[in-house]
Amino acid sequence: MTMPTTPNPNDTIRAHILRYFYDRNARATSRFGKKGSAVKISNAKRELKEQHGLSQQQVMSNLTYLIDRGWVKTIEQEKTVAVRGGTVPSVVTWYEVAAPGIEKIEGESEFQPQERYAGINITATGSSVITLGDGNVINAKFADLHTELNALKEAIAASGQLSESQKLDVSVDIESIKDQLAKASPNRSIVRILWESVENAVTVVNLADYSSRVAPYITALLAGGGG
Repeated sequence: MTMPTTPNPNDTIRAHILRYFYDRNARATSRFGKKGSAVKISNAKRELKEQHGLSQQQVMSNLTYLIDRGWVKTIEQEKTVAVRGGTVPSVVTWYEVAAPGIEKIEGESEFQPQERYAGINITATGSSVITLGDGNVINAKFADLHTELNALKEAIAASGQLSESQKLDVSVDIESIKDQLAKASPNRSIVRILWESVENAVTVVNLADYSSRVAPYITALLAGGGG
């Protein structure tokens, strides 16, 4: 007997929030600012209350879900604030619709990423693998490392202390490490060299929290991986 399904009451709220960010992106003339695609949380809360009567708690709890699902993303903008006696660093968090969120509303696009390992029967390798939404494949035992590498890469992209060239170099190294995670036994020599390069780059910026979350997984991989 099939039990009737009860609609999730939060889904209506999530639809309102996602549509709000989608519409903002569609109208945007810049990324930041009054007419930007990205918005500060205080403005989002106010406008969602005006448009749909949503409380701050409803916005935050459901926005957290949309971010975790990858439909909305955060952007951290670093700047310095003048105070008596000098300056102090300040980070402003902006919120913006992500590509999966746009596709949720618009439907599929020909620009969606294709399967990277098309034609290969991944399940026949005998390894427990996960196929990600971007077409990447990773060994399930490295899922946590993959997640932390993504967080580090996003922090690097949002950093105001690295040049665009430096951001690209480090991001390429991170992606190369992620490529190794499709293997049951990643090449330790390659991972070690790449991670040393990444660590050297992030030590000059305020990303220690992110790199310290990645480091234990890298250490474990180097102790037991292939290569």
